Amino acid sequence: MKSRKLILSVLLSVALVVMVLNLSCIVAGGGRHTVGVRPDGTVVATGNNDDGQCDVESWTDIGLVAAGFSHTVGLKEDGTVVATGNNDDGQCNVDGWTDIGLVVAGDWHTVGLKNDNTVVATGKSDEGQCDVLGWPAMQMVAAGGAHTVGLRVGSNVVAVGENSEGQCNVDGWTNIRQVAAGRAHTIGLREDGTVVATGRNNEGQCLVSGWTNIVQISAGGWHTVGLKDCGTVVAAGSNDNGQCDVGGWILETLSDEPPGAYHLTISSAAGGLVTAPG
Repeated sequence: MKSRKLILSVLLSVALVVMVLNLSCIVAGGGRHTVGVRPDGTVVATGNNDDGQCDVESWTDIGLVAAGFSHTVGLKEDGTVVATGNNDDGQCNVDGWTDIGLVVAGDWHTVGLKNDNTVVATGKSDEGQCDVLGWPAMQMVAAGGAHTVGLRVGSNVVAVGENSEGQCNVDGWTNIRQVAAGRAHTIGLREDGTVVATGRNNEGQCLVSGWTNIVQISAGGWHTVGLKDCGTVVAAGSNDNGQCDVGGWILETLSDEPPGAYHLTISSAAGGLVTAPG
């Protein structure tokens, strides 16, 4: 389950901020609020708090957070979930959730991936975005504005919810290792480091077909970000607030060791036996 948490915690657009503020996870909500998890499991939040989405001061033992348009969700170390903020559509009704390994938040819905690889969801489902109870063998989930995406064990992708822009047209995707969802578009990272996209492309947020050597993806409302294996960052989509101005970013925490061949020599004292490692 730790690998699932890592996927969500490395949010590319704020990776450098995480290092500076000594936070283990940081997320941005669609309604102008930001939430961070400290290494000690406490949570901080700032921004719009009209619905109480920043009321997280009392949270403890949190390993991961997710932010919707005006609600915030926290995954506790014991696999239970807490939530605060707007609950008009039941998006904060997570009190009974247990054995959760990953949480994500759409605009008005919340999705949890259980440790048995099944999925639960709560909140607004007018487009069917919470119709995930039949999903088996999932290894990752993502939530968009009004759609939900799941990555199955075996690299197949499924999606439910609003499809007015084709954001759920993922049936033909293969060899996918990560998925991300924006307001009305969906991104998939292939095993070979290339990226596929479907859905709304009014701002060019789906223009990722030329990306290569990508190791991490993230989707904002109307833009897409990718982290390359060399530590540089690429972006596509709306840039009206400079959200795609990442050309000078370098994630310095990546290993700077040069690629090469490494050899292991095993020897034994006289009369000893050696068993080759796997």
